Amino acid sequence: MDPPLFPPSHNGSSEWSPSSWKNVVAKQMPIYDDQEELEKAVKTLDRVAPLVFAGEVRSLHEKLARVAEGQGIVLMGGDCAESFKEFHVNHIRDTFRVILQMALVMTYGSSMPVVKIGRIAGQFAKPRSDPNEVVGGVSLPSYRGDIVNGEEFTSEARRNDPQRMVEAYYQSAQTLNILRAFSTGGYADISRLHAWNLDFVEGTEEGSRYRLLASKVDESLRFMKAIGVDTSKPEFTSVDFYTSHECLLLHYEQALTRQDSITGKWYDCSAHMLWVGERTRNLDGAHLEFTRGLCNPLGVKVSDKCSPEQLIQIIDKMNPHNIPGKLSIIVRMGAEKLRKHLPGMISAVQRERKTVVWISDPVHGNTRKTKSGYKTRDFDKIREELNAFFDVHDQMGSHPGGVHVEMTGEDVTECTGGVSDVTEDTLKHRYNTTCDPRLNGSQALELAFIIAERMRLRTGLPPL
Repeated sequence: MDPPLFPPSHNGSSEWSPSSWKNVVAKQMPIYDDQEELEKAVKTLDRVAPLVFAGEVRSLHEKLARVAEGQGIVLMGGDCAESFKEFHVNHIRDTFRVILQMALVMTYGSSMPVVKIGRIAGQFAKPRSDPNEVVGGVSLPSYRGDIVNGEEFTSEARRNDPQRMVEAYYQSAQTLNILRAFSTGGYADISRLHAWNLDFVEGTEEGSRYRLLASKVDESLRFMKAIGVDTSKPEFTSVDFYTSHECLLLHYEQALTRQDSITGKWYDCSAHMLWVGERTRNLDGAHLEFTRGLCNPLGVKVSDKCSPEQLIQIIDKMNPHNIPGKLSIIVRMGAEKLRKHLPGMISAVQRERKTVVWISDPVHGNTRKTKSGYKTRDFDKIREELNAFFDVHDQMGSHPGGVHVEMTGEDVTECTGGVSDVTEDTLKHRYNTTCDPRLNGSQALELAFIIAERMRLRTGLPPL
């Protein structure tokens, strides 16, 4: 039986609409000084075409349901925060092909399908610890991502401008057009897997490992052709690629929420999947109120601040009918805290018979500032948290469902360590992020090999 059109809320009310979030407290939302300007931007977005469609969303939901049952693994990756000024087809292409490389490594290593989801085509808004930033005694609103205001420290740039939501929509539409062309137009053809290597990855140790793996896959493809398998079919020449972002700016999300003409259910058509962040997952808050009525697959980020009891309450609100694939728990807390707190979370979920997808976010809990003022992440710490995630799932008999990383296809120097050998001294060479530090292509590929080896270990397969 299908769940009701309007699932009951945490407080027992069945009254839900795309705007019912306005009746409760909304954290991390920008304050606009011109309400007429805000209403005008929202009305514009009310009339635009959806960025994604209900059938695509249902396709992702089906794949995530299989992951929840232990029959797949999720790869979520992309920019910390997309930028208007850095928008370029080459940037999108390079990030896409690193994700293809990572997915190939993980598929080969795990012998499982990899669900590919980009943090892209909508990842513009960012939460902030403080509403204001002070520089030289001057206080201005904090930069909340290009969808809200500008990065430059001026009164004009830091003004919260609702028209930026419209600009973000049109950039997201262009990004999706490019991604759809790459994923179905031949670029993702598995016969091109050698061409997916980025120039700067080519000469690294991980680039060499990838070339060796690609040669093995090539050999397998030649064997399949020899026995009569048609490798020109879509299964070999295209990929299913989905988009996701943090559900943060609710005016934008509400305006892009549509009622499906076939099922009558509500979908947020800004992305295939949305997640609620650590700072906005309060049970009585606007973000859980908004997402509880959506039929999109959802995620929620949790740290050690979330107790097992609170996690069960969050699950009950976001997925009250316990639908497989509906909800992913994205864990971010650092290796030591993860080993201490994740077993209790998993135990509670098992005890209450909840069905979720467990995903590791090994980057967010490992952010630090250097003496020179750069925010960075140490690759060794990221690897430690990822290994801890697998260790705990091995201990609990549960399925490690995937990984969520901030990464880019660019040759940046933002995270220290890994085969690219970025140090604190070399961070300044190509530190391009507008927000948090990202793994570069070689570091991301190195992470994929770690996941592949852990999955092989779980299934008793020999090392790659």
